[in-house]
Amino acid sequence: MKVLIVCSGGMSSAIVVKAIEKEAARQDIKITVKAVGTGEVEDELKNGWGLLLVAPQVRHRLDELKAKAGTCEIPVALIPPQGYTPFGGAMVLDEILKHMV
Repeated sequence: MKVLIVCSGGMSSAIVVKAIEKEAARQDIKITVKAVGTGEVEDELKNGWGLLLVAPQVRHRLDELKAKAGTCEIPVALIPPQGYTPFGGAMVLDEILKHMV
């Protein structure tokens, strides 16, 4: 399972990536998660991602990101703001699993 997260610069979502990976390991789920900035997302989408998660700080670009992901047939979902809390890893992983069935 490969999940790409897009945020403003890719930095703030690094914490979310680690939280998702930790929760996935706890649940024995194999997952690859990477965070990139909006300037990198279009090129990165070509690398076989199964889901694009959009961080709250770039939700205003959701339609644009959906269009870019749509050319690669990649589903898109928003990360709720609560996903950036200390217990957000489990919440975001649950959201990922909803889209990966």
